[in-house]
Amino acid sequence: MATDLVIFDCDGVLIDSEIISAQMLIDELSALGVGIDLDYVARNFLGRSYPTVMRQIRQEFGLDLPPEFEEQYRARLMQAFEERLTIMPGVSDLLVTLGVPYCIATSSSPRRARRSLEIVDLPRLDDTPLFTASMVERGKPAPDLFLLAAQQMGVSPENCLVIEDSLNGIRAGLAAGMEVYRFTGGSHLRGGDLTPPEDARAAAAFDSFAQFFQIAPHLRSA
Repeated sequence: MATDLVIFDCDGVLIDSEIISAQMLIDELSALGVGIDLDYVARNFLGRSYPTVMRQIRQEFGLDLPPEFEEQYRARLMQAFEERLTIMPGVSDLLVTLGVPYCIATSSSPRRARRSLEIVDLPRLDDTPLFTASMVERGKPAPDLFLLAAQQMGVSPENCLVIEDSLNGIRAGLAAGMEVYRFTGGSHLRGGDLTPPEDARAAAAFDSFAQFFQIAPHLRSA
């Protein structure tokens, strides 16, 4: 099948944000007496929306989060982004060289996603369609967000390529009937076990965007 659209996840793919988010969540929960680590976050939370993460924390740890927790967490996280967030190496060059249309589909909130991409000065941001989990009933690993992106971009799912870092994102792309590549170059995956389970096997994996056109030379602009 021809690839007529590339759908990028945002956090952990275009921007190196997941390590900041994970450490912030670990620290905030530690203050409430709940101990989790980066491996736990990677296994359970990557690719999922904030409300889903909070719901799992409440259920699994029986934690009654104070009303102000979410607002404080979001505020501290965005402050950390303002200070430390970076674009993934090679992303800018890739986006200006890509020969097919692209869009972004993320579990982040619209406000957080847009501001994050502004901070790193993502190329062509104003012209890049952005789809978020708030637009669909079911977030990743359900296929809804990717299917919405394809529909809005006027491309059949089988002609879409998804670039994801998380297992839940890979599952969502596969469930949507799309080809999926896994990007493993984010700081949050460094040194971890990248062996995928049977239900989250991407067609290809790469840890540097400098490698992208080695895997998909047909997507480079002429």
